[in-house]
Amino acid sequence: MTFAELCPHAPLKPAGAALVVDVIRATTTALAFFEAGAQEVWFAPDHDAARSLKPEGFLVAGETRGEKPPGFDLGNSPREALAAPVRGRRVVMSTTNGTRAAYRAAEAAPRVALAALWNLDAAAGWAGRHPRVLLVAAGKEGGLGLDDAYVLGALLRRLEDPEGDGARVAEAIFARYPTPLEALSASAAAKALRAVGLYEDVAAASALNQSEIVPKLAGREGPYLVFRRSGS
Repeated sequence: MTFAELCPHAPLKPAGAALVVDVIRATTTALAFFEAGAQEVWFAPDHDAARSLKPEGFLVAGETRGEKPPGFDLGNSPREALAAPVRGRRVVMSTTNGTRAAYRAAEAAPRVALAALWNLDAAAGWAGRHPRVLLVAAGKEGGLGLDDAYVLGALLRRLEDPEGDGARVAEAIFARYPTPLEALSASAAAKALRAVGLYEDVAAASALNQSEIVPKLAGREGPYLVFRRSGS
């Protein structure tokens, strides 16, 4: 059974597993870090917590209103992450929507993984191995995000037994757009990136099945969520 939660502020029902989607851009960027060879990607509860790991050798990445915050090494760009010097290193991320959604998911489910269009089939395969799966859309600044809803709809097409109005809405949004790029380009997140000169990230995030990696929550270190390539 699969459920979809599109509203960032709605209470999440307990689930056996959860997939978190912030396609523009946090979950896509996390995937890019792993593709570039990162050992781990940690999600931080806020920017200060992320910056505090820099003296320990972490590469610090994230955004505020789409742009790199002061004191961060990198922004929240999958294109930038692919070229970053992260092989064998740990990365910590703090973003406006995606990292926060992961914290919500971790309270609702014992198993949490990250999904985007880049790993769509692999993420759906992971979800299909667990009962009662919750798909969590990060949304945009407290509201529904068209881009994330589209990806949830794409996942639901690959999973069995969708339940609830959230799943029906996500499936309808997915059916509305002929291509991923058209759906993502129509979102408020894409428009915000265009305003700060980062629209190329939208096209990058629209690519399908570029990765077989499914980042999974391996545990917590203090206030941080630790994601690795493998895990239960």
